[in-house]
Amino acid sequence: MIRNAKATELLEILKVYDAARDFMRKNGNPTQWANGYPSEAVLTEDIEKNRLFVLEENGKIIGVFMFTLDEEPTYKIIENGAWLDSSLYGTIHRVASSGARGGVLNEVITFCEDEIRHLRIDTHKDNTVMQNLLLKNGFSYCGIIYLESGDERLAYEKTDKRGI
Repeated sequence: MIRNAKATELLEILKVYDAARDFMRKNGNPTQWANGYPSEAVLTEDIEKNRLFVLEENGKIIGVFMFTLDEEPTYKIIENGAWLDSSLYGTIHRVASSGARGGVLNEVITFCEDEIRHLRIDTHKDNTVMQNLLLKNGFSYCGIIYLESGDERLAYEKTDKRGI
């Protein structure tokens, strides 16, 4: 079951992100989410804005993600490519799994598509696991975007439209 995260679950949510960081380090992605990102402050803001969601199974949180229909400022400029569709989109960020089971990203995407069929997401160049899962789930690689920090990310999009 996917639902809004609660402030009282913050410690459990942070454990899921710790597990995800550990998985990334062990799978060739040692620098994404370094230094404890996402921070407690970032997650608290997401909870307050009702955009942090958890995937719960048997009373345990096994997945966490941020989803919003607000425009993503870092997506305004894309290099070495182009977005496929200029219509309203949903943005998925900070997808994490506890590792309890597979298929978390699939469920996240299905949940978000129930809200809007046009989705965008980005990931670190070393996160080949996420890149492969995005392609497997119908996303297309669109180019490079830059975070507010200046860090580069690979941008992906899933839409029913092509080349609009």
